[in-house]
Amino acid sequence: MVESVYKTKIDELQLCVFQTREQMGKYAAKDAADCMKELLKQKEKIRMVFAAAPSQNEFLEALKQIEDIPWDRVEAFHMDEYIGLEPDANQRFSTFLLKSIFDDVKPQTVHLLMPEKDNPEMECDRYERLLEEEEIDIVCLGIGENGHIAFNDPEVADFHDPKKVKVVKLDSICRQQQVNDGCFENIGQVPTHAVTLTIPMLLSGRHLFTIVPGANKQWAAQRALTGPISEECPASILRTHEGCRFYGDVNSYPV
Repeated sequence: MVESVYKTKIDELQLCVFQTREQMGKYAAKDAADCMKELLKQKEKIRMVFAAAPSQNEFLEALKQIEDIPWDRVEAFHMDEYIGLEPDANQRFSTFLLKSIFDDVKPQTVHLLMPEKDNPEMECDRYERLLEEEEIDIVCLGIGENGHIAFNDPEVADFHDPKKVKVVKLDSICRQQQVNDGCFENIGQVPTHAVTLTIPMLLSGRHLFTIVPGANKQWAAQRALTGPISEECPASILRTHEGCRFYGDVNSYPV
């Protein structure tokens, strides 16, 4: 296994930086798989939340190649979804995760967020009830160019949010990122609203694997890891979680 080029602890968070995205993805996937297998020695089933974004590609590809993970004992969730897209739209995060990992590894259960345009609050309530049934063991996430985690952009982020799932308005930086990532042709095609797991819900996970490659994430990674812990950079809250591991490459966190 390739060693990181830089490893340190920042507050409660463990940081590992690698030379390439591929090395980062493989290392993070091995750590996540080891965590999954260790937890499954202690309990019959584990519950995991996944992020859907191009930044997760190397991690998800490496994770599904690890052959001895008992996916039939995994209950899977995802952390956010657009409002207003057609159910079969390629840009849906549910579609991304099905194609990127779930269709291949076949978890025991996959809970997809499917908010209806006319009543997204109903889906928030349904998903919240599912999440409340048992604890979340593992959250696999990224951070946005504006420092968001899930779709908790700075304007709507709340470190003490009373909700577990909510409807949010997406800011312009977040929407433009979806174009930059190649998910939409222009910002006019990007939905303005989404459903997201809240920050307290994400932090309730026992283990957080945060995957942040690429030069376009450098500003957000620097602010998250070295700036003030503030809702102005929602990802900064990850430094308070003793079970959080943060994986980057030399482009997202130059060393």
